Amino acid sequence: MIETPVAEQPGERPQHEQVDEIVRSGPGGALALASIATAIVAAIWFAFYFFVFLPRGVIQ
Repeated sequence: MIETPVAEQPGERPQHEQVDEIVRSGPGGALALASIATAIVAAIWFAFYFFVFLPRGVIQ
């Protein structure tokens, strides 16, 4: 794929510098999203365990 150069506005930083700055800032949003999703799955698992398995009692 051939990329055409983008004309930059006067006083604007080059695009590669902007990309480098974004990459340096790290994956904070992705880690937050993964943490929230993991917490939701764990909460659903505990709710299922306490409200479905425990009320049934011990299987003999």
